[in-house]
Amino acid sequence: AFNPGMICRGKQYEENAVFEEPEAKICNTGMHYCKNPFDVLAHYGFVNDNAEINEFAEVEALADEKTDDGRKFCTTKLKIGAKLSIHNFVNAFVEFTLKRTNGESAATNTGNQSAATNTGNQSAATNTGDWSAATNTGKDGVAVSWGRRGKARGEKGCYLVLAEYDDSNNLVCAKMEKVDGERIKENTFYTLKNGEFAVAEEQGAEK
Repeated sequence: AFNPGMICRGKQYEENAVFEEPEAKICNTGMHYCKNPFDVLAHYGFVNDNAEINEFAEVEALADEKTDDGRKFCTTKLKIGAKLSIHNFVNAFVEFTLKRTNGESAATNTGNQSAATNTGNQSAATNTGDWSAATNTGKDGVAVSWGRRGKARGEKGCYLVLAEYDDSNNLVCAKMEKVDGERIKENTFYTLKNGEFAVAEEQGAEK
């Protein structure tokens, strides 16, 4: 992930290019990346403090990689691929989740005013239709509702991903939250309002 302009920790990057540094040490030197796309969000959110949308890209380590937690990695030689839109970034996470489950636990819907529901562990429920809902009751899953006025819910441990649009249907914000049972409650539909998670007024799955 990068600040706008593909800048990370003060260094300028670009698409389809290889970068090298002399040394790699976690949280100190080298170029850092995550294998699980959503682990990136612990360091760079979808939107920065200036309300600008951050940038994301696929990368490939071309030298030995180092990690101290199995989530964040660093290397001395990194290939930067093409930039990802936020929509494609979310799709990359869904694909990553499905690879861990051999592609057997997915519910996807593209229709308006529709519902996508999944009960499998480490699974994905994705809905891209407007006024639609995504529900995941499996352990360590993700519920993605990407359309206008979409909503998502899940059990404790699941991740919820929502998008917000302006009156001209332009994406203005996207955000992910983990259902912790306290700040983000279990089995409760949330929507994105003014850049923040808010309990959906209508809790039914149809509207």
